[in-house]
Amino acid sequence: MDDNLIRIAYLYEDLMNTYGDSGDVKILRYFLQKKGWQTQIDNISLGSQFNAADYDFVFFGGGQDYEQSIVAKDLQRFKETLNDYIQAGNPMLAICGGYELMGTHYNTISGTKIKGLGILPLHTEFDPDKRMIGDTKYETEWGPTIGFENHSGQTFLDDRKMLKPLAKVVEGYGNNHEEKEDGVRYKNFIGSWSHGPMLKNENVANALVDIILKRHAARVAQ
Repeated sequence: MDDNLIRIAYLYEDLMNTYGDSGDVKILRYFLQKKGWQTQIDNISLGSQFNAADYDFVFFGGGQDYEQSIVAKDLQRFKETLNDYIQAGNPMLAICGGYELMGTHYNTISGTKIKGLGILPLHTEFDPDKRMIGDTKYETEWGPTIGFENHSGQTFLDDRKMLKPLAKVVEGYGNNHEEKEDGVRYKNFIGSWSHGPMLKNENVANALVDIILKRHAARVAQ
């Protein structure tokens, strides 16, 4: 094992990459390289083999309903490995559709229920009358962030004892119209509706780099 190599898994880069979500991975690579680390980014897609335990960080971006329906079916193969990875407190960032698919289900515009992994007790409901689009400002544990959202899916955290929102919404909508919250934080899993990409906010990017390096130290010590 190369002790100086940070391994990143990008889930379905070819299908789940709206509004520049791939920029999150590029930003992390830049900050890691500035600190002297080498990075390897693997695209995990349809038919790929994947063991999350082999990685220091997992990223999952957003996609449209059609692509998301395809990914949702294939993604079920990875439920066990992703659940083990998340429950162990390892770092993962999921944006938009990737965030939705970690929950139990997403009801689409056609009334179809897209099954999620069910790792986190949250769900998303499509509401065509409540499009949430525009610039965002959030307040997180790492300070203020800015971004962009564009979705009609409203996400609800179903177990408030287990899950905490990632951010308080200052401007925009976030998870839904009612609660003025965005995303979810569970251990070192982060979910958000924030495109832009999210990690152009250096305070969040640097915090995530620190978590990734702690994960890497633990992985190479095994």
